[in-house]
Amino acid sequence: MKSINPDDFKVIDKISLKHIPTEWHNHADDDEKKEELLKIQQKLSKRQDAMYAHNRYGVLICLQGMDTSGKDSLIREVFKEFNPRGVVVHSFKTPNSTELEHDYLWRHYLALPEKGKFAVFNRTHYENVLVTRVHPEYIMAENIPGIEKVEDITPKFWEDRMEQINNFEKHISQNGTVVLKFYFHMSREEQRKRLLKRLENPEDNWKFSVGDLKEREHWDDYMKCYEEAINKTSKEHAPWFIIPADDKEMARVIVAKIIWEEMQKLTDIKEPELDPKVKENIDLYKAQLKE
Repeated sequence: MKSINPDDFKVIDKISLKHIPTEWHNHADDDEKKEELLKIQQKLSKRQDAMYAHNRYGVLICLQGMDTSGKDSLIREVFKEFNPRGVVVHSFKTPNSTELEHDYLWRHYLALPEKGKFAVFNRTHYENVLVTRVHPEYIMAENIPGIEKVEDITPKFWEDRMEQINNFEKHISQNGTVVLKFYFHMSREEQRKRLLKRLENPEDNWKFSVGDLKEREHWDDYMKCYEEAINKTSKEHAPWFIIPADDKEMARVIVAKIIWEEMQKLTDIKEPELDPKVKENIDLYKAQLKE
């Protein structure tokens, strides 16, 4: 399998989504992809165990993408070797009445990972500059001072909100949370095929939502919003990675590889050692247990 370089997917300079491919070819077959993913899964699992014992860092994995882009299946496959205590998945839906009584970042603060753990945001705080930007009428439910009607939502409102998100991510990264953000870059034609498959396969019918078709009509608007959000919020402390998502299996390998390489940068994480006094008497304790 061709080597995967995380920097090839990392957003460092301004990007244009229409010029970025939605599929990455490395001439690997499905068996090779599965084998490579398994190797990375096992390494990540051991790394997470060490991180849990080290108890200094939390890791926030943010997944964004259009419907059917493969976020759910990636979570299932990439983290399947983790100790269940080490990873928590949060799928953020439309804010409920309690959440709407607070600012839009409140519920995301509550879901941040504990030290030593991973948290996966399946859809994230970026919905607040994506869905609400495509459908600004949703903002009215937030009861924000000075916003009495949709016309009050100016371009500066979105600029401010993205700056607030930058500040949020900078704050948590400075306090021990590693932030990695992945955009699943899927073609519109691939989404059409996946939606059609949900309708044609009875066992997948439950996944289909009429709302998916309605949102599909806003594809160009979403691409514009994604592009601007990524360009304005990809920072060294909270980078975006654009993942070609037309091939689900390859996308999983790429994301797992990136997470693994980023975890390797935390060089102070070491396997825990026994207390010296316990180590001195280890033979004694073994003898007692054998007796």
